[in-house]
Amino acid sequence: MELTTNEQLMLNGEMGQGKQKAMEILVALGKIYGANKMIPVTSAQIAGVSYKTIGDAGLGYLKHMAALGAKVEIPSFLNPAGMDIEQWEALGIPQDFAIKQMEILDAYATMGIKMSCTCTPYLIGIKPKVGEHIAWSESSAISFANSVLGAKTNREGGPSALCAAICGVTPYYGLHLDENRVANLIVKVDAKLTNRSDFGLLGLIVGKKSNGGIPAFKTFPGARPNENDLKYLGAAMAASGSVPLYFVEKFTPEWRVSKDAEQITITQKEMDKAKKALNEVDTADIITLGCPHASISELVEISQLLEKKPVKKTLWICVAREIKIKAQEMGLAQKIEKNGGKLVADTCMVVAPLERMGYKRTAVDSGKAAVYLPTMCQQKLLFGKIEEILWK
Repeated sequence: MELTTNEQLMLNGEMGQGKQKAMEILVALGKIYGANKMIPVTSAQIAGVSYKTIGDAGLGYLKHMAALGAKVEIPSFLNPAGMDIEQWEALGIPQDFAIKQMEILDAYATMGIKMSCTCTPYLIGIKPKVGEHIAWSESSAISFANSVLGAKTNREGGPSALCAAICGVTPYYGLHLDENRVANLIVKVDAKLTNRSDFGLLGLIVGKKSNGGIPAFKTFPGARPNENDLKYLGAAMAASGSVPLYFVEKFTPEWRVSKDAEQITITQKEMDKAKKALNEVDTADIITLGCPHASISELVEISQLLEKKPVKKTLWICVAREIKIKAQEMGLAQKIEKNGGKLVADTCMVVAPLERMGYKRTAVDSGKAAVYLPTMCQQKLLFGKIEEILWK
């Protein structure tokens, strides 16, 4: 690889051991993927935050990097942790888990990373522009950044995103290159999409059919998707098929389709069958919303539903800390909590230790959560639109 003078200094260890280790990893990745140089990136979003997902080995690695004096060079933000940092005890998070989780966050903080703990950084002001190169690692955030915002990022791993944050660059390959941002699957939808849950269900189906490729959606009959819909669509495709980029004609900044692209049609029958297959139980121990983290407009909708009929079961609505604060300032959080909901910041149902907290059946409206909860949290699912699951 051709390195700049500054990059070579990092690799040689002349800018500290932390940068040296990070650059060694980036150069190795660049060689593996055939990159001929590095590209500067403007922000990093780092996964590998919950103790549940990285364990003691991951914690040891982070402590090692922090001990080497590694510091980030660009604005850098964290993925959800395994618990709400402020109200973990009240929510029933085990103490031994909480202690380890705080050690992880302390290691990241030592390296200068913001304790944002969200999978939707674009909802808290971190919104890269079209064509901007970034190094993000959470699957739904990658999808939204590439597809809806038109920024450029590969599907970074937690360690590689951390290394990019420390060095300010990432290998120049994959989705940083326009020639690789081309759809090879055209999707036509012959089904009714009434809200984001339907878009998530569609994403689950298309993700499985994409075979790791890039899909392009022609139309959504009768529906004009908003950012919440596209967030759910991309998150589900990323979870079910590792899709890092998609296009929607007239809605996303880019539209590049191969002339040899395969064409498929998703029907209402296929959607109904997929939804039925997800539903393993008809009642839940806990209802969880906000996967990816909920926006203010979603909180408004949830609040209005709860005003009509309060919920009696445990209801988590997962959000970024900044969104929770904004909701409190608006009086929105208080309305939700008065009617049985809990705004849970910093974490999400997928990376929290639900199975250790006594929960066995979880209700969700998210295709992404439906993929991960059975395996990561040993949960049986109740899946549907918000109004279909709130009072089950």
